[in-house]
Parts: sequence; C-alpha cells; structure tokens
Amino acid sequence: MKSTPKILAISGSDVLSGGGFQADLATYSQYGIYGFVAVTSIVTVAEHASGFDIFPTDLDIFKRQLDSLNDVTFDAIKIGLLPSIEIADLTLRFIQQHQDVSVILDPVLVFKENKDEEMSLMTAKMLEFLPYVTVMTPNLREAEMLAGLTITTVSDMKAAATVLSGLGSRHTVIKGGSRLDKHFARDLYDDGVISREFVKPIVARNNNGAGCTFASAIASHVALGVSVLAAVEQSKEFVYQAILNSNEYGVLQRLPHR
Repeated sequence: MKSTPKILAISGSDVLSGGGFQADLATYSQYGIYGFVAVTSIVTVAEHASGFDIFPTDLDIFKRQLDSLNDVTFDAIKIGLLPSIEIADLTLRFIQQHQDVSVILDPVLVFKENKDEEMSLMTAKMLEFLPYVTVMTPNLREAEMLAGLTITTVSDMKAAATVLSGLGSRHTVIKGGSRLDKHFARDLYDDGVISREFVKPIVARNNNGAGCTFASAIASHVALGVSVLAAVEQSKEFVYQAILNSNEYGVLQRLPHR
C-alpha cells in the first residue's frame, strides 16, 4: 500500500488563520497529504499602521522542532515566514541536510516590519537558499528586492526571473497580483528555458493567505509527483477557486472541495 505523502511547513502562525501554517495544513488536507509544522513565529493583529505584530519563536525551541523532525522522510518542504536571520540560518542548515527533498520557498520579505538594514540582510539570506530550493515564489515587491530591479511590466518580471535564474533559482514563480493590471492577476513561471504567464481575473473578495495557499498547493503537487510547471498551472486554478470561495478572514476558510 502506498504511503501518504508528507510535507513539512516551516511557517508562522496567522491568528486569523487566513495564511501561515494554518493555510498550509488546510491546503495539504485538500490533496490527501499529511502536514508537519515547525512554527517560526506567532502573528497577532495590531492597531498600528502595519496591522500586525510578529513574535519570533524562541530560537532554542525552533531548533528543537527541527531536530525532532530530522528522521522524517518528507516528500516536500514548504518554507514561509522566517522572522529573523537566526531562524533563517537554522532553516537553511536544515534543508542543506535534506537535499534529496523538493523545497518550495515563499520568501515573505515585505510582510515583516524590518528596518532597511535588517531587510537587506534578510534579502541576502534568502539568496543563500537558492542552491537548495526547487521552487521560489516571490511576489512583485519581493522579486524586486531579490533581483535588484524595478518591476512595472511583464517584461520587467521576465528580466527579474532571468536575474534570479542566474543567481541559482531553478524554478521561479513571480506573483504579479493586481499591481500590473487591475483586472487580471498575472503570475510568471520561469526555469531559465521556459517562461510562461498564468492569468486569472481579479476577484473582488478577500485574498488573505493567497500567497501561502499558492506555495502550499505547488508543494502538494510536487510531493505527488507532478512536474513543477504543471504544479504551478494547477495551483493557480486552485487558488483562484479558493479566493472565489473565501470569507472575511481569508482563502482557507472555504477551500474548494477537490
């Protein structure tokens, strides 16, 4: 009998459960996958401008979580919010020890309220992950920071993907969201050879957690043996349906039944 696929989510907790590891686990369950979690942080709603506060997991506790999972055979690892350089270092060390596992990195850079110097350090740290990552899924702002380019057009997205390929990204998925087009969400897939756009209409519903869900759906498909390009295409449709079925808290609350 074939064993149930297993994915590790290295992610933060979203108190509203629209994103974070709550979205990861909800997505895995849709695909019949068993999800493990190493919690990187607790995120709470706040009154100030950003609307949230981030509380990193104690470093020793985070390390113990990873150590507890050292002997588990995963089919994929999905990385979300890494709130500090120290937690990012431990995560990088962990995936370096699991190079036979597909890794999906969602570099949540803009989410954090970091000072410019801290943000620069975290951006540089994310680039260190590239040789060990199968798929990277930055949004437009994150892609700008990682590639060192300004993105205002689809051509700019392609140029950024080319830069990231040169830096070691094997499969890059740049999430365009609504920044390039008010009517269509454009995502770009690039593996250094094939470049393909995936486009869906913008839906006027809550899309909180869409990025987490997209990366988790890609991880799910890859864990099930689907090619990365097909995984991106199928995950784009999955997230679109999830947004269509979202409620006031985010996309995971009413994920489409598969």
